[in-house]
Amino acid sequence: MLEQGTITIHTQNIFPIIKKALYSDHEVFFRELISNAVDAIQKLKMVAFAGELAGELGEPEIVISLDKENRTLSIADNGIGMTADEVKKYINQVAFSSAEEFVEKYQKQGSDQPLIGHFGLGFYSAFMVADQVEITTLSYREGAEAVRWQCDGSPNFTLDTTTRAGRGTTVTLTLQESETEFLEPGRIRELVKTYCDFLPVAIKLEGETLNRQQAIWRQSPADLKDEDYLTFYRYLYPFQDDPLLWVHLQTDYPFLLNGVLYFPKLRPDVDVSRSQLKLFCNQVFVSDHCEEILPRFLLPMRGVIDSPDIPLNVSRSALQLDRTVRQIGNFVAKKVADRLKEMYHSQREQYIDVWQDLGTFVKFGCLNDDKFKQQVEDILIFRTTAKVEAATAEQPAVEVPGESGDAWQTATPEGPSGRPAYTTLKEYLARNQARHENRVFYCTDEVAQATYVDLHTRQGLEVLFMDSFIDTHFISFLEREFEQVKFSRVDSDLDPALLSQDQGSELIDPKTNKSKAETVKELFEAALGRPRVTIRTESLKGEGEQAPPAMVLLPESLRRLREMTALMQQGKMEFPEEHTLVVNLGHPLVQHLLTLNQTPVLQVPGATPANTLAQDLCCYIYDLALLAQKGFDVEGMKGFVERSNRVLTQLAGRVAGG
Repeated sequence: MLEQGTITIHTQNIFPIIKKALYSDHEVFFRELISNAVDAIQKLKMVAFAGELAGELGEPEIVISLDKENRTLSIADNGIGMTADEVKKYINQVAFSSAEEFVEKYQKQGSDQPLIGHFGLGFYSAFMVADQVEITTLSYREGAEAVRWQCDGSPNFTLDTTTRAGRGTTVTLTLQESETEFLEPGRIRELVKTYCDFLPVAIKLEGETLNRQQAIWRQSPADLKDEDYLTFYRYLYPFQDDPLLWVHLQTDYPFLLNGVLYFPKLRPDVDVSRSQLKLFCNQVFVSDHCEEILPRFLLPMRGVIDSPDIPLNVSRSALQLDRTVRQIGNFVAKKVADRLKEMYHSQREQYIDVWQDLGTFVKFGCLNDDKFKQQVEDILIFRTTAKVEAATAEQPAVEVPGESGDAWQTATPEGPSGRPAYTTLKEYLARNQARHENRVFYCTDEVAQATYVDLHTRQGLEVLFMDSFIDTHFISFLEREFEQVKFSRVDSDLDPALLSQDQGSELIDPKTNKSKAETVKELFEAALGRPRVTIRTESLKGEGEQAPPAMVLLPESLRRLREMTALMQQGKMEFPEEHTLVVNLGHPLVQHLLTLNQTPVLQVPGATPANTLAQDLCCYIYDLALLAQKGFDVEGMKGFVERSNRVLTQLAGRVAGG
């Protein structure tokens, strides 16, 4: 026996701390021991690179052996090995690291082999699961003698000479009765996939290599194809839609960091407050909780960040927040912005294709990060009703001539290529300066507000679609950025360009001396019986039935206040009792309504008096306008169905009776 003694410890009760407090998850012992084995192999490569290795380097590998009968788990490497003196130095002196010593010695000779961890404190995590730990090791040094170190989890150890066939180290754990799950091959495969899948050394069990080994984030982007990135994403996140795009991160100053980040296609079940990014330290998986690293608006991003400079606590289970973490967050945000700008200018069609999902990230980033906002503010795009050619880096967006040769035309929201047309806000304002300077018409619900959008586009007013869930907040943000610009939803008010000056003031009843407008207003007021609803009569431009018979308008400020209140109270947004009903005097239905109201009662058995039918039609027209605003509650919808049935029955009866 070479020696018998007591382990040098830096804390009196180091083993209870390791077992009960330092590592909260027992399975991480496997990560630590595999990391040490890879370190031993990387150190041997350093030595070989420096020309100090006699003999062949050989094929590096880590071999795991399981013995259920004896309850032992062994992890063997063919790395650098240790002498008896090195075992005393690196094992007996707890928390003494050899990694810094090796880096200092060999970095001057040009080797860039990474050292994952420290063959020291991490090694002692083995005592969380083992009753006894044994190390047999043989150094690469010429003439070295193999030694065996044993410890039962107390400060007492034995160190003796032994025999070993080849260079390297084997760590054998005699597992506790409660930890025999780690003797199951399936459990070992799971641990390798979780923690060690991308380590650059083959990890073998029963002759099978368990880990993928290739970490694409450590490769040059020039050596990777799109399919490589997609294959890697599908491996990390199976059964998910392919990502929208990705960003490859590589820097060595002021910190060392590699990674690949993906923009996922957003789904309703995605928790945008929780990170799905995987954090690695020199290709060893550390955590998938990276909320402290990424800016809030990038938390839904997926992929890998690998950096030895991200400060972790001694068990590698939690981040230690410091200036480096903030720098990394800023670096990632900048690289994301750079990638988006590159795509906007060089892959415009693809950028537009993914904008519906991508735009949520970008807008949220603008709301939360002023630096990011400044980087991407010129590439914020909005779907538009105008036909505009896509801009390029050299050529700004231009208007597409209409068939008649006009310089500009409205259209359905489809660009010349058959895809939706998009524009930036600055382009929109410049294009419409003569028509409605510093005013932006927008739509938040293409289906519900289709009538309003159509009314605007027919009169040459361009409408932007701002229908993302974040746009309610983003519009206010844009108004702060563009102080002179006013945003008006298409159903908030009527621009003068939509109104026609016709016979609204024309007298229709010499006896009462009332105009058409006054008569219609009184008719609707009497029929609705809603004193808090303001009846306004206008003639909307458009032939025949192009414009609706009536529209419910909510002032922009009132509607925003209502939306904000509902959001803060986390309740259902009630439709306000105070609103405006605009009745279109030029619509044929309203014209017929006036005639019907003045028609004497028909002498048809069972027929409904004309003025009663006129009142029902007034209510029905109001119902249709409310329906476009989603302004019905349960009782309102019930009343609408009843009135619809009644009006249709009355009209059918009149036709049949006539």
